[in-house]
Amino acid sequence: MMVVVGRIGKAHGIKGELSVEPRTDEPDRRFQLGVCLEATRPNGTGTRTLTVSSLRWHQQRLLIGFEEIPDRTAAEEARGLLLSTQIDPTDSPDDPEEYYDHQLIGLAAHTTDGREIGEVTDVIHTSGQDLLAIRTGSATSGATENMDREVLVPFVTALVPAVDLAAGRLEIADRPGLLTPLEED
Repeated sequence: MMVVVGRIGKAHGIKGELSVEPRTDEPDRRFQLGVCLEATRPNGTGTRTLTVSSLRWHQQRLLIGFEEIPDRTAAEEARGLLLSTQIDPTDSPDDPEEYYDHQLIGLAAHTTDGREIGEVTDVIHTSGQDLLAIRTGSATSGATENMDREVLVPFVTALVPAVDLAAGRLEIADRPGLLTPLEED
């Protein structure tokens, strides 16, 4: 199974180094010298293999050189590519508070008081925080209000206090305006 471990940012210098936004808590493991990563555009097109040739931290940014990217021009063309690696589908991150996207997608979402909301359909990574995309009014929920719409929930402990992979569900602490629109005065 392929998982995204980083996103290529800006070119750095003239030798083809790139800043990489890690999407893993184990960048030293995922970006070791000689590791081959699959690089694709966010829309899934243009897949190619990149081999890590250098790795260093500079001012709290991860800078990586790839054998296939020899200069700044090639580096600028690689901006925005998503970097993926193969993992065992049964593998889990070492930290019990961390999850791979594929582990969260498909989970049933419930409020902390047990009301079913819908299903997690995507995990969106932003520079500030990760968001869970939840399709409300799933066929199993029986809910008729707010049927079949998407809500985005910040994936933080205060709003998602419990994730139970074995049970196939997670809990969301509902707040005014989070799951249902605020009523206008």
